[in-house]
Amino acid sequence: MDMGKKEGEAPVLWFETSDSVCCQHQFEPDGRLSVVIVDDSRPLYQRMAGSFMNKFFPSGYPYSVNEGYLRYTQFRALQHVTSAALSVLSTQSLLFAAGLRPTPAQATAVSWILKDGMQHVGKLICSNWGARMDSEPKRWRLLGWAADVLYDIGIGLEVLSPLCPHLFLEMAGLGNFAKGMAVVAARATRLPIYSSFAKEGNLSDLFAKGEAFSTLFNVVGIGVGIQLASTICASIQGKLVAGPLLSIIHLYSVSEEMRATPINTLNPRRTAMVVADFLKAGIVSSPADLRYRDNLLFNVQVKEDTGNVRVGKNVHKVIKPSRLLELKQVFPEEKFLLNFGNKCIDMVLEQDASGEDALRGWLVAAYAARTESSSHELSATSVLHEAYEKMNGVFPVFLRELQNKGWHTDRFLDGTGSRFSF
Repeated sequence: MDMGKKEGEAPVLWFETSDSVCCQHQFEPDGRLSVVIVDDSRPLYQRMAGSFMNKFFPSGYPYSVNEGYLRYTQFRALQHVTSAALSVLSTQSLLFAAGLRPTPAQATAVSWILKDGMQHVGKLICSNWGARMDSEPKRWRLLGWAADVLYDIGIGLEVLSPLCPHLFLEMAGLGNFAKGMAVVAARATRLPIYSSFAKEGNLSDLFAKGEAFSTLFNVVGIGVGIQLASTICASIQGKLVAGPLLSIIHLYSVSEEMRATPINTLNPRRTAMVVADFLKAGIVSSPADLRYRDNLLFNVQVKEDTGNVRVGKNVHKVIKPSRLLELKQVFPEEKFLLNFGNKCIDMVLEQDASGEDALRGWLVAAYAARTESSSHELSATSVLHEAYEKMNGVFPVFLRELQNKGWHTDRFLDGTGSRFSF
């Protein structure tokens, strides 16, 4: 359909006004839409802020992103500033330990070279943990084997290297190795985090604006690092004071970023929290509701009132061969198996089981645990059948509410958990 101007017709144009800005919209002859600001009565600082938002925030902000994006971005800026400043200080310390006396600018240049070189080593080391990063992106981003804690440990080793110049190679090697792993972990978990904020299928826009934002504040951080390296951090004593302070701010910023991120994929811990809230209060929590309850320090699952479910163990370790076919016959159409243990209920999933299958199994386990605690006369098979009927009665409503709240129920991320197939 040609939306351009035709002979004898008036041009197709209209005006839109919002936030004291009046824009003229008009279709060009080739069908393109042109937008011209015809009046902007906002104060200068508001216009500058609007220009900044357009460059570094996704189009349609704040309506195009999920809750928590602004807080995540604020602390991300602080994180990049402190990280870049620490990088300059640590590189200067390394060169001091090697017997050189570099300028802050030379330390900055070497910092970029060392960082880029170690990324290749980190990629090889961290590639085996990719599935775990998908399941727990927030925890791996902060405190996994390769995360910001390792980054700050690497920085610390480099800052301390002038105190033991005879161990220069060892300190520099370990420091850069830890930093390289941290860089890969940060990049590997970046996509799941961006995906959790994408509200309108605008993942590419979020990624592009987020990387531009990171670059901007990395440059600011480099400037701060050069200034510190030229003044109070010119000596090792100054670095020993400023380094820990910057590291504390850096880790705090990352922890606040991760706490503000509403991860919307199902893993064992988030599934346990969703089921617990549903059984206790009859409500379905959204990803934003659970973000501040997610434990970033330890891999602790919520077990109370959810059947004490343990998922991901090898089938032969939790189910005897004589019991396997019997359990499969209890729910022949389902893609999960449940087995009562001494302290928990083990759930194993088939190879192609989705998030919906895991949710069904978790609800059955929770109802079975409640039935067993209230009635000790029923057999394990009878308890499972009764729990299965309860689950079927509530699951359609439960699933619909989960999807309305933004949860992705098409997959279940259990890290390196074991799956089975017949």
